[in-house]
Amino acid sequence: MTAQVAIVTGGLRGLGKAMALGLLRTGRKVVAVGHIAEDIPEVMQEAGDLSGNLHCLALDLRKPAACDQLVAETQAKFGGLDILVNNAGLTFTYTDPDRFTNGPKKFYELTDEIIQNTMDTNYMVADQLGRRVAPIMLRRGWGRIINVTTKLSTMNMLGAIPYGSSKAALEMATEVWAKELAGTGVTVNIVNPGAGANTPGMAQTMRDWSARGEKPKLVEPDDMVAPLLFVVSAEADKVNGYRFDANTWVADIPPAASALRTGRKAGFELYPISDCFA
Repeated sequence: MTAQVAIVTGGLRGLGKAMALGLLRTGRKVVAVGHIAEDIPEVMQEAGDLSGNLHCLALDLRKPAACDQLVAETQAKFGGLDILVNNAGLTFTYTDPDRFTNGPKKFYELTDEIIQNTMDTNYMVADQLGRRVAPIMLRRGWGRIINVTTKLSTMNMLGAIPYGSSKAALEMATEVWAKELAGTGVTVNIVNPGAGANTPGMAQTMRDWSARGEKPKLVEPDDMVAPLLFVVSAEADKVNGYRFDANTWVADIPPAASALRTGRKAGFELYPISDCFA
């Protein structure tokens, strides 16, 4: 059987690196793309004997031409494209690095540059790649698109702009894409940490507090791998338009049972009208 081919954006560090290596170690060929070239040697070293099935790139995927290059180079290198993990993202360490010590900034205190860069990275990159890979997967009759969003309480908390709104856009896109691809063999789902993650995208202050037990335990990057591997498996052929959180995934039961226990529909429901005037 021909090995599946995956693209993982934000794949050179943090959650993305863990997911890229998880796919690689389970027999897939992987293109891991980030924007910092200096991250590549460490990823290749961690791949070890599997490094021949890993291709790392440093690209600015906010540019449509870079997305074209990524898709073309993936197919040229590995002969196909079966899985897209849209993980690239700018977090609060970029939008509001002092939020945990000085309090969150209001939306009107942010610059145009911060808003644009965050929306472009967190939503537009996924959108651009989704539109490029979906036709390829449709022609093959099978494919997986996995988006990384965040939990609702992060999207709508005070000081969440623009991170929360960018992830809300991707959450809603997931629901729509899944509906439009239903029955084609191509599925669209979400795999999230489900809580703060212990990555460079989390403020060091919060990571230190968590390590000392002063704040809740952060999700480790490797925790993302189990739900991801379920979503990309043949066992999940009929799983489309769902979200799975790593922090609630049950590792000691069969993956399908854990998915049934912890999965939820992607997207949002509006507050009931009874809540609006309470």
